[in-house]
Amino acid sequence: MHDIHAANQILKTALEYAKKNKCKKIDSMTIELGKIVEHDELITPKNLKYNIELISKNTIAEDCEIIVNSKNNKELKLVEIDGE
Repeated sequence: MHDIHAANQILKTALEYAKKNKCKKIDSMTIELGKIVEHDELITPKNLKYNIELISKNTIAEDCEIIVNSKNNKELKLVEIDGE
């Protein structure tokens, strides 16, 4: 769970966006994941998705679809949120 910090940053950004836009539920979020190393481990799309799912329990993002697209840069970016 070396990438929990990255997952927390993404979820925090998504929840702030949802609150600002008066969304009651986040249905999906799309993330771009570059070659990010945290605690000497490369963050993988699978682990990032797992950690977001884990920490989003009991939030408006619980059970949302999480799409992680790999990129060849060194950035982690939340690029799209869909909700109601």
